[in-house]
Amino acid sequence: MVRLSTEGLDIAYGDREIVKGLDIEIPEGQITTIIGPNGCGKSTILKTMARILAAKKGAVYLDGTAIHKESTKTIAKKMAILPQTPEAPSGLTVTELVSYGRFPHQKGFGKLTKEDHEIVYWALEVTGMLEFHDRSIDALSGGQRQRVWIAMALAQETDLLLLDEPTTYLDLAHQLEILQLLEQLNKEQNRTIVMVIHDLNHAARFAHHMVALNSGSIIKEGIPENVMTREVLERVFHIDAEVVKDPRTNKPVCLTYDLISKTVVGSKQTYAYA
Repeated sequence: MVRLSTEGLDIAYGDREIVKGLDIEIPEGQITTIIGPNGCGKSTILKTMARILAAKKGAVYLDGTAIHKESTKTIAKKMAILPQTPEAPSGLTVTELVSYGRFPHQKGFGKLTKEDHEIVYWALEVTGMLEFHDRSIDALSGGQRQRVWIAMALAQETDLLLLDEPTTYLDLAHQLEILQLLEQLNKEQNRTIVMVIHDLNHAARFAHHMVALNSGSIIKEGIPENVMTREVLERVFHIDAEVVKDPRTNKPVCLTYDLISKTVVGSKQTYAYA
């Protein structure tokens, strides 16, 4: 079953077209990772699916309804998004920021209920930020801030999570902690998760479904074994990659790669191994 999809989606910044005629389906109850080179439209597509950006043409559907017909609060109860570089108002504490995730569920004057406090506590605990609950956001490291933002997204308590580079600023151990947490939420709570990830091996390791993009178009999508291949990586990134199977996870791994040099012949670009 599909929870989130696009149909004939065109996205542009002014006169610059980023995405043309995109049809994409996000499988329900699975982890989908989106890969592609810088500037190919990954983050733009994610923001448009979350209604942060408006499409030039086409539609985004959530549970079969075009999202532009839904209220912001209705969408926020179903879907949470963590942008790549979120910014918090100066002076907020960790708990205050995470509690913002409860806004779609609040009524009246917006006072936090006992349930709200419990969910905020849980979100801080699972992201390892409980000990910093009264710390100012301004006093945190980049990695700590990222974990607080993830806690806020979790506190929103939606069953659909969109995350743009959720491991930014994190060291290797904390990257795995966050990705394993998201994997746990998927397995235990059946949350549908969509992530833009630069690390190809993380993208393949934690995904049920992968989407490889270039120039705003889908080059290949499907299970990691069908997307994380030498041929697909050559088309998407213009690299000559050696892809093997991870003995621990049985998922494909990009072991090493070389650049493929680009030359221009007439009006066409050709590629040769460097």
